[in-house]
Amino acid sequence: MKRLTPVLTKELPRRRTSLLRTLGPGLVTGAADDDPSGIATYSQVGAQFGYALGWTMLFSYPLMTAIQGISAGIGAVTGQGIAQNLRRHYPPSVLRLAVLLLFVANFINIGADLAAMGAALQLLVDGSHLIYAAAFGVLCVALEVFVSYRRYVTVLKWLTLSLFAYVAVVLAVKVPWAVALQGALIPQFAFDRDHAMALVAVLGTTISPYLFFWQAGEEVEELHRRHLKRLAEHPRTALVELARIRTDTLVGMGFSNLIALFIIFATAATLHANGVTQIDTSAQAAEALRPIAGEFAFAVFAVGIIGTGLLAVPVLAGSAAYAVAEMFQWPEGLDRRPNEAKAFYGTIAVATLGSVALSFTALDPMRALYWTAVINGMLAVPLMAILVTMVVNPRIMGRLTAPWWMAAAGGLTVVVMALAAIGFLVL
Repeated sequence: MKRLTPVLTKELPRRRTSLLRTLGPGLVTGAADDDPSGIATYSQVGAQFGYALGWTMLFSYPLMTAIQGISAGIGAVTGQGIAQNLRRHYPPSVLRLAVLLLFVANFINIGADLAAMGAALQLLVDGSHLIYAAAFGVLCVALEVFVSYRRYVTVLKWLTLSLFAYVAVVLAVKVPWAVALQGALIPQFAFDRDHAMALVAVLGTTISPYLFFWQAGEEVEELHRRHLKRLAEHPRTALVELARIRTDTLVGMGFSNLIALFIIFATAATLHANGVTQIDTSAQAAEALRPIAGEFAFAVFAVGIIGTGLLAVPVLAGSAAYAVAEMFQWPEGLDRRPNEAKAFYGTIAVATLGSVALSFTALDPMRALYWTAVINGMLAVPLMAILVTMVVNPRIMGRLTAPWWMAAAGGLTVVVMALAAIGFLVL
């Protein structure tokens, strides 16, 4: 975002806080991106291609950082979420279509994640994966509805530590680091259907619309916690807040992609190296590790699935609730008590507990995730294009419009995702 005045730089040292306190919405958003369905995608990439597609994590990092930074900036500067800005500045049909597609995609994704969590727990403890999935759904709703915002954000921050499970797996198995780093740093790509689909899957997993809505909404919550309405009305605070958002987003997205890279390394070193090249679910990836990498790696991988699910499901449900509440102009926000935002919290409960029903149907979870990716691909491209136009519009952002390089990076992300979506549909 734009530099306001040189004088404000003198205030920056006095307003600096520890890195841990700086990290918040960006860290949680990035960590939630590595949800059980994402773990399944990265596991499949590692199992099928070994280390060859590790570079996709470096490639997608600046793209997702740019668009998440834009989303967070819009929320903080305007003091309103993505859906509310769509309602104010665009035709109603645009808002209704965006919210409908987001809710449907998130509903399916939540169901798939809860099913994966239930299956992962069943691998560790005897019992019914359906009961476990339902229990996880109830737990996620209870935490999101009945725990105060300040405490809940702390819970989500601590849950990000569950992602280190995949670092532990890599450290527990034998990785040929020269080959692994070559795959991460030197792009290798064959223009065939398998490679194209893998690239689309990675981009669709790392850059998802629900993340835009969640981070923007959480930045609004952060303003409320600081007793601010919107940064456009607080120019003397804006520089420090935008610097916090920038650091938070860079670290959060970097953490997300680093963990994804470790998942690729872990499955490449174990599954691919032993001829296992087809993975359909994250639980299947964990189970396949048991005879190859041992009980420790298997258990840690399975526990990681549960931890990331507990982090991701509330983000998916929360992003849907923010969008729906903003569309209907309901009271919304995790800083509100349940009786102050009944419809908002009701949407969270419906999105979470309703999706549990998918586990009890004959619906193939991987097929469901396929269509989720299609919906996200359809929604992400036009939505990102709108976000880029928003963030450079002085009528919306005031004096805090994005710098040219951020707008250019956002535009590049739109182009890349458009090509990926087209490839996804035609292959």
